[in-house]
Amino acid sequence: MEKKNTWETYSDKQLKEVDVFADEYRSFLDEGKTERECVDYIVNAAEKEGYRELQKVIKKGEKLKKGDKVYAVCMNKSVVLFRIGERPMAEGMNILGAHIDSPRLDVKQNPLYEEGGFAYLDTHYYGGVKKYQWVTIPLALHGVIVKKDGTVVEINIGENEDDPVFFISDLLIHLAQEQLEKKASKVIEGEALDIIIGNKPITFGKEKAAEKEDKHGEETEGKKKDKKDKKNKNQAKEAVKKGILDILKKTYGVEEEDFLSAELEVVPAGKAREAGLDRSMILAYGQDDRVCAFSSLKAMLEVEESKRTACCLLVDKEEIGSVGATGMQSKFFENMVAEVMNLTGEYSELNVRRCLSSSCMLSSDVSSAFDPAFASSFDKKNVAFLGGGMVFNKFTGSRGKSGSNDANAEYLAHIRHIFEEEKINFQTAELGRVDLGGGGTIAYILALYGMNVIDSGVAVLNMHAPWEATSKADVYETKRGYIAFLKGADL
Repeated sequence: MEKKNTWETYSDKQLKEVDVFADEYRSFLDEGKTERECVDYIVNAAEKEGYRELQKVIKKGEKLKKGDKVYAVCMNKSVVLFRIGERPMAEGMNILGAHIDSPRLDVKQNPLYEEGGFAYLDTHYYGGVKKYQWVTIPLALHGVIVKKDGTVVEINIGENEDDPVFFISDLLIHLAQEQLEKKASKVIEGEALDIIIGNKPITFGKEKAAEKEDKHGEETEGKKKDKKDKKNKNQAKEAVKKGILDILKKTYGVEEEDFLSAELEVVPAGKAREAGLDRSMILAYGQDDRVCAFSSLKAMLEVEESKRTACCLLVDKEEIGSVGATGMQSKFFENMVAEVMNLTGEYSELNVRRCLSSSCMLSSDVSSAFDPAFASSFDKKNVAFLGGGMVFNKFTGSRGKSGSNDANAEYLAHIRHIFEEEKINFQTAELGRVDLGGGGTIAYILALYGMNVIDSGVAVLNMHAPWEATSKADVYETKRGYIAFLKGADL
């Protein structure tokens, strides 16, 4: 089956809209390199469009009616938006779901140490990464440090032009004969992914040293010399680390122990960029899966009316199995659905179950794009192409479909009908050749409720690398597809 390249389907007006949308998307990527930063962006965007915080509505004892818009946040890392539709929620919702976490390096709880004249932060990689891709590139530090008194110190170092950046060293090629014989998975070990954050020892003022000597004027010159030598030796011990701690204290007001209650993420430094002489692509960190999160958010904010309640769910922890309080496996989403139904006057345990089982969902996640340089890893008849439009994966999983949600044919036919009516360019794909493995999404978790779910999203080149590539046209077309779904899905 031949499909048109998405660029060929656009009018001049749409081509301009693609660039405007891509610029806004790149700004989102720059502002949201962590889950917390994404949630801040999403909440600000939602409130500008009239969304209200669900907990405030509950406290005021208000009711929700058709057209009302609310959102709820879980631990500053997951967020869900609802727009109340014409029909009862018990008849189901139309849900867009994506994740906002991305592969990265997390700073450990006791991270700061000195070795060989360098100050390091010890890290633990998060999600599926090729560890060797993270060495020798500029890195930034994002996150929060929470002090014992509850004060939250926000950290964002490495993104501004005058900021310092950090890096992980690699062995010079002249001495790398043994290293180059190792498997790619062993070239750089996980424990070697520690970032260098300093090299200058702390300096001690001569005035203080002179004061100390004056106090011991009655002592012999020999004793004074011995004490001075001992003092200098103690000062020299871990002097680079002490210098870093001094900077942290003066700049942020934090102590070494405050790392115990910190959440710091190491990410590639630098802004999202247009790629290609034709500026047709976007090269940036974290597009898996912030490309689908942003497209879902924009679709949710643009849809003004829908028969069914529209929902946009953007969650954390997908890269490590959707676990934890902020992952899809938590009860956050289900609890918020119950709260909203209570405010619409529909709540009962049975109605919540009816709502979830009658809903339609697009599990919005990225798909692997065909890479001609590694063509043998793909089934060319069943692979997504950059520029091919929005992607549908009927199933994911690995090898024998392990861990997969497999959408039924009736639902896929329903989606096809909606998209063809709205002239949405789409393609279908699998994640690589059958026996090479595959990936998972949040789809199988929502499918547990009995709702119709299918994976959909944007094709990504270099998936899970520090810098990933997407087509501007695919990102824009995916937003159009999400709008069509929110308006028209009703199975």
